[in-house]
Amino acid sequence: MDARVTGRPLGGDPADEPLTGWRRARGDAALSDVHRSIAVPRRGGTGRRLAAFLGPGYLVAVGYMDPGNWATSIAGGSRFGYTLLVVALISNMMAIVLQSLCARLAIASGRDLAQACRDAYPRPVAIALWLLAELAICATDLAEVIGTAIGLNLLFGLPLEIGVLVTALDVFLILYLQRLGFRYLEAFIVTLLGIIALCFAVQVALADPVWGEVIRGFAPTTEIVANPEMLYIALGILGATVMPHNLYLHSAIVQTRAYGRSLGERRQALRLATLDSTVALMFALLINASILILAAAAFHGTGRSGVAELGEAHGLLAPLLGSAFAPSLFGIALLCCGLNSTVTATLAGQAVMEGFIEIRLPAWQRRLITRLIAIVPAAVVTAWYGEAGTAELLILSQVVLSLQLSFAVVPLVAFTASRAKMGALVAPRWLAAVAGAVAAVIVGLNVKLVADFMLG
Repeated sequence: MDARVTGRPLGGDPADEPLTGWRRARGDAALSDVHRSIAVPRRGGTGRRLAAFLGPGYLVAVGYMDPGNWATSIAGGSRFGYTLLVVALISNMMAIVLQSLCARLAIASGRDLAQACRDAYPRPVAIALWLLAELAICATDLAEVIGTAIGLNLLFGLPLEIGVLVTALDVFLILYLQRLGFRYLEAFIVTLLGIIALCFAVQVALADPVWGEVIRGFAPTTEIVANPEMLYIALGILGATVMPHNLYLHSAIVQTRAYGRSLGERRQALRLATLDSTVALMFALLINASILILAAAAFHGTGRSGVAELGEAHGLLAPLLGSAFAPSLFGIALLCCGLNSTVTATLAGQAVMEGFIEIRLPAWQRRLITRLIAIVPAAVVTAWYGEAGTAELLILSQVVLSLQLSFAVVPLVAFTASRAKMGALVAPRWLAAVAGAVAAVIVGLNVKLVADFMLG
C-alpha cells in the first residue's frame, strides 16, 4: 500500500476528488465539543447563510489588536509619528490573505493547520512545529496576560501580580459561555470589540491628529528597512498583527459551522468564511491605526517620543488631551482587549495541543492546561520585572511572535497550493503567488532582524 493515504472523503459531489497528498488519514477534529455545532441554513437567501458564518472572523480579529499590539503601536507612534501606519496597513493586507488560506485549508481538507502539519510531515518535524507553536502561544499569552493585569491595575489599582492570577478565571468564562453555545462566546467577543471601538473613537477625536500627516503615513518609505530601530518596531507591529496562533485558531473555529460536505456547499462556505474574516480584519485595522494615531498625536506631536509603557501612556493622556475621562477610556479598552485576547489564545492553545499531539481530555482540563502554560511564565516575569519592564517585555514578545510566524505561514502556503492536499478547492495560481510573496517577505524580514542582532 502507498505510504500516502487517501483522506476521508468530504462529499458526494461528482466534481469532488479524493485527497491523496496526506501521509495520514484525517483524525478527530480539534475543539470537538463545538465542531459543526452551528447550523448553516440549506434554504433561503445568501444573507441567512452569511449570518450563520459571521463570528469566527471577529475571534481572529481579536488577536490583531491585543495588548502586545498596543505596546508596539504606542512605541512606534510616540517615536516615529505616523510613519509606521503603512506597516499596520501592509500587515493587515498580509493577514487577510493568510486568514483566507486558513479557511480554505479547513473547508477543503477538513483539517485545521495543526492537524495538517501532523498529517503531512514526519513525526519529528511535526513535534518541532508543535513546540514552536506552543512557544508562540506562550509569547502571545505573556502579552495578553500582562495587558489585562495592567488594565486591572489602571482601573482598580490591583497589583500586577494579582492581576495576572485573576486572568486565569477566563478558563471558567470560556466553559460557561460554550456551555450556553459557541454563539454566546462569539457574542461576548463582539460586544467587547464594540466597546473598544467606541473608546478609541472618543480618544482619537480628543487627540485631534493632523489628518494630512495621517494619510501620508500610509505611504511606503525605505527608511523603515534602513533604520534598524524602526525596523525592530515595525517587526513588532508585524508580529502583533499577523500572529501564528491566529492561523491555527481560524482553521479550527471555521469548522464550528455545519456547512455541508458537497463541493458546492464547501465552495459557498469558503466564500462566506473569507468575507467574514476580511470584514473583521478591516475593523481590526481601524483599531490598530487608531492606537498608533493616538500615540503619534498625543505623544510624538508634543515631544514625548520615549513613551512605550502602557501605564505611562495612561497617565499622560489626561493632561495632554485635556479630558479627565480619557485615561479611563484607555484603561477600559485595554482591559477589554486583554479579556478578549486571553479567551481566544486559550482556544488556540487547545486547538494546537489537540491538533498536533491528539490529547483528548475533558474540556475544563484541556483549557486549564493551555492556560497554565502561559500563566506560570507570565506570573514569574511580571513578579520579577514589575511595571517598569512590561513595555520591553510586550514588544519583545511580539518580535518573538514575528520570528515564529514563518514556521506557521510556510506550511499553510504550501498546503493550500497543493492540489493533492486540497482537491478542487486548491488555491488558484494568483492567490498562491500572492501568498508565496507574503511568506517570502515575512521570512526575509525575520532573516534581516536576526542578522542585525548578530552584527550588533
